[in-house]
Amino acid sequence: MTEFLTQTYYGNTIKAWLIALSIVVLSMILAKVIYWLFSKFARLFTAKTKNKLDSIIVDMVEEPAMFFVMVMGFWFAVNYLKLPEGLMSFISHTYQVIIALLVGWTLSRLFDAIYNEYLLPLAEKTENDLDDQLMPIVRKGVKMVIWSMAIVIGLNNAGYDVGALIAGLGIGGLALAMAAKDTISNVFGGFTIFADQPFKLNERIKIDGFDGTVVEIGVRSTRLKTLEGRIVTIPNATFTDAPVENVTREPSRKIKLDLGLTYDTSAEDMQKALNILAEINQKNSHTEEKIITSFNGFGDFAMNIMFIYYIKKGQDIAQTQTEMNLAILQQFNQAGLEFAFPTQTIYTRST
Repeated sequence: MTEFLTQTYYGNTIKAWLIALSIVVLSMILAKVIYWLFSKFARLFTAKTKNKLDSIIVDMVEEPAMFFVMVMGFWFAVNYLKLPEGLMSFISHTYQVIIALLVGWTLSRLFDAIYNEYLLPLAEKTENDLDDQLMPIVRKGVKMVIWSMAIVIGLNNAGYDVGALIAGLGIGGLALAMAAKDTISNVFGGFTIFADQPFKLNERIKIDGFDGTVVEIGVRSTRLKTLEGRIVTIPNATFTDAPVENVTREPSRKIKLDLGLTYDTSAEDMQKALNILAEINQKNSHTEEKIITSFNGFGDFAMNIMFIYYIKKGQDIAQTQTEMNLAILQQFNQAGLEFAFPTQTIYTRST
């Protein structure tokens, strides 16, 4: 048995290989034990406290801690063996990168938990929609920073020239930025929307010939649901160059009517028509009190009346217009006021 254990393979005895394997197995067992301890006793302790933060830390750290113990066990096992210098150098560098990534994974999990437990509910309680739109971007940005730092630190600890790598990435990034300038413009346009807030979700806007309700505001583009029910995707850069008309934020809807009465209408009947229009507006609960009525011209075949009224915010526009037009038609007919239609009178001279 002793002779078997002293046999050498790849520069190490079988006994050394078995010890290294035992270290790996024991580290895996230890990792499972630590995970079980976290699951049982640590959670029992944190459940007694009023603060949720300690529970979050335990939940998010237990899995990375288990993998950390396994990686450490593998590292001790490798160092127990006599391996070629090149292979040991590669394993050492890989170990440094893995440790940095484990730390990054732990921080990312902690941030996710804090985001879901504290930041997201806080944003949902506010009346402003801006934080609701920015929170997913903040989440992705912070996690990107965490992972980028973990990779850079890992490569630096592994002995790589991170400065040269970043410089190379900078040159490549400049070339990529030149190629993707439209995408970058859209991203900056998205930040402009978040900062200036010319519109919010579920508001109706008009831009660049499109009229619809905002259903999604993204970093690169915004989606509208048009009045026809179609989804239109508009690049955010468009909102920095084109005027945006926010229909939802209008205080009231202005309606202008041009009416024409026949030329046999008397001055008294014309005044009666103006009074009827004012009375119709006053009786309708969906319109504001302010109106503009004017006998504003003599047309080719009619005497013109301009009638402007305002529908209150939140009222049904189409239904209110229908009510007003039906009332005008009914009361003008009852008062004997005739609407004009295109006519032409031809006079002939007899010789």
